[in-house]
Amino acid sequence: MENKKLRLEILRAIEKNSKLSAEDLGAMLGVSPEQITAEIKTLEAERIICGYPTFVDWDKIDDTETVTALIEVKVAPKRDEGFDFMAKRIYRFEEVSYVYLMSADYDLMVIVEGKSMREVAKFVHSKLSPLESVISTETHFVLKKYKEHGMSYVEEEKDERELITP
Repeated sequence: MENKKLRLEILRAIEKNSKLSAEDLGAMLGVSPEQITAEIKTLEAERIICGYPTFVDWDKIDDTETVTALIEVKVAPKRDEGFDFMAKRIYRFEEVSYVYLMSADYDLMVIVEGKSMREVAKFVHSKLSPLESVISTETHFVLKKYKEHGMSYVEEEKDERELITP
């Protein structure tokens, strides 16, 4: 298997399940576990693999209430630095989970998590809005999550019917 194709196959597999062992990946892709381990180390060194997050359904944990907000931010880009300067300033706040450059009425989409709507509102009015170059913000609160990172929060109903064939 050519190196580029192997890299893509490894990345696709571990993106869905980062707990796959080198032995399992090797068997799936028809290469040695040592080759898989070496390729993963290279992908990590090149920062193509940036981490191994875990998908957690926080709603099932009673004492860990969190609120997620999507905040649209309109900014005046810095000369010679574009939107990167503001994105870097914003993603350094510990409340911020994600920052995306957007192609719409707003320039940046900032995703924030807090303990309450009040905490998120405090972040917006005391930390985000006062930043120079921030022209305006619009905050949307997530009411329910159905799917993230390609994974569904909703448990699929099992079909209990029997299959009848002629």
